[in-house]
Amino acid sequence: MPYVNIKVTDLGVTRAQKAELIAGVTRLLQEVLNKDPASTFVLIDEVNTDNWGTGGEQVSERRKRLGH
Repeated sequence: MPYVNIKVTDLGVTRAQKAELIAGVTRLLQEVLNKDPASTFVLIDEVNTDNWGTGGEQVSERRKRLGH
């Protein structure tokens, strides 16, 4: 019973993209590990960019600094 947790920032990830991630991860587990898709769980957490950091900086602040 595989459980996969994907974490992404909450910037523009569409419902269709999330569906594609879920289907793709499920398919990969079936192909590589022969896992039953019916017992595969995929959870996508969308994290606010204030709560996500890289290089010692919040992504929200980094994006402002870089003009995104």
